[in-house]
Amino acid sequence: MDLEFSTEELKFRDEVRAWIAENYTDDLKKRMALSKSGSLDEENQKAWQKKLAQKGWLVPNWPTEHGGPGWNQTQKYIFEMEMSLAGCPRNSSMGVRMCAPVIMKFGTDAQKEKFLPPIRNSDVWWCQGYSEPGSGSDLASLSMTARREGDHYILNGSKTWTTYAQWAQWIFCLVRTSKEEKKQNGISFILVDMNSPGITITPINTLDDTPVGDQEINSVFFDNVKVPVENLVGKEGEGWTCAKYLLTFERGSAYAPSCRNALRKAREIAKLEMAGAHSIADDPDFARKMADLEIQIEALDATERRIFDKLSSGQSVGAMSSLMKTRGSEIGQKVTEIVLEAAGVYGEPFVQDTYAHLEGRSNEPLPAPEHLIASAGAYFNNRKTSIYAGSNEIQRNIMAQMILAG
Repeated sequence: MDLEFSTEELKFRDEVRAWIAENYTDDLKKRMALSKSGSLDEENQKAWQKKLAQKGWLVPNWPTEHGGPGWNQTQKYIFEMEMSLAGCPRNSSMGVRMCAPVIMKFGTDAQKEKFLPPIRNSDVWWCQGYSEPGSGSDLASLSMTARREGDHYILNGSKTWTTYAQWAQWIFCLVRTSKEEKKQNGISFILVDMNSPGITITPINTLDDTPVGDQEINSVFFDNVKVPVENLVGKEGEGWTCAKYLLTFERGSAYAPSCRNALRKAREIAKLEMAGAHSIADDPDFARKMADLEIQIEALDATERRIFDKLSSGQSVGAMSSLMKTRGSEIGQKVTEIVLEAAGVYGEPFVQDTYAHLEGRSNEPLPAPEHLIASAGAYFNNRKTSIYAGSNEIQRNIMAQMILAG
């Protein structure tokens, strides 16, 4: 595996950097410095993704036949690396990286024509309807039903932990269309218009306590919701196959660039904050922790590069996808912990609405310097990363089964 970029790849990197310099404005940088989730408020997040769509860069993993840029694995890596290192907003993956690949592989031509262009152009926002109050890690136990009545399915049940459902126009759902001896066989994959009568969205308040309207997660209730049969992706009972295929994309993101950028911010904070006559950064114990995290991130990056190299040559990455999800999320959490340590007493105050002062909606004095008011919220927000997309405990089971069975 060659870790050096070619001349053409360096030119591409410069093109990405030039675009970021032009479009990632000072206002967006200020907002991202106050973000607890790595994303922006609805208006600015959607405007940012629209800019990427206009450039043709919102769908870096899509093939050219569906309007993608046709990048190779190294270009995808460079793009993600540069966006993360610059601190750019993290794009919503629900439509672009999760639902769209399923439609490409299992959908009809009519579904591809209807749904893919609005996703590619960032005209439509999607959310995911997988987890239920009693079905999380054991997703196959889901109970939300879809009963066939003529040309429609009638949906009843609920989904939970639904990210940005309040912003979405569509939701892709796993539903139970039949009761089979093997529970996975009765699950189907269906696309639902969020404006359908009978859908209710209820916000879930999380540890980072984001104001209602900008909350990340929700419960979504379905009460006799009518969905056209043509919105079924694949055949009845093939939903589990679709779900397994989708998970390879949900877990396949690169973690090292965002971890590296977060550690850079931690280093900057440590240089500003003092411990007696010296900065936190000069404390030997703190410096050791930073060095240890740098080593872990470099190892993570090398492994991700190895995965991209395997994908480029058409090889299976096997358990490495679960390994990256596990290590990437845990290292990311460690970085938020070291930020709190660097912030010292300023890491203790909790600020619910971090944008209030920036937007002139509050004159209350800040309990911490502006560059630190999101640190506690970011710490709490990152607790979820080792749970979603299959908890890290589940990932370790998957790795053990795949490696020991091989």
